[in-house]
Amino acid sequence: MSNQPKSKPINYDGLMQANLARVFGEHDADKRIKAIREFYAEDAVLNEPDASAKGHAAINEAVTSLLASLPPGFVFRAIGPATRQAGYGDEHRPLQLRAFPVVIPAVKRIRDAAEARP
Repeated sequence: MSNQPKSKPINYDGLMQANLARVFGEHDADKRIKAIREFYAEDAVLNEPDASAKGHAAINEAVTSLLASLPPGFVFRAIGPATRQAGYGDEHRPLQLRAFPVVIPAVKRIRDAAEARP
C-alpha cells in the first residue's frame, strides 16, 4: 500500500464548462488570457481544422479570430456534458458545442477536447 495521498478526482465536465464560458465565451481578450493561464499549461496546443496554436498568447489569438468569425450575438453553448470519447484515452473528455445566435437555431457545431493532468 502506498502512503501517498489520493488526488482529488477531476471534474471534467465542470472544467470543460468553465473553459467554454471563460475562454470561448469571453470576448474581452484581457479577461480571456487570465482564464487561459488558469486552465492551460504554458505549452498547451489548441488544434483547429486548419491550424494549431501553441502557448497562451497564440491560443488567445486563435480564440479571438474564432469569435470574430461568428456573426454578432452568437455564443457557444454545450449540447451535453463532457464525456469520454473512444480513441482519445481516459483523460480526454470532448465537450460538444454549438454556436447559437440569440434567437435562431444552431448553425455551427464544434467539439472541444482537453487532456487533464493532475
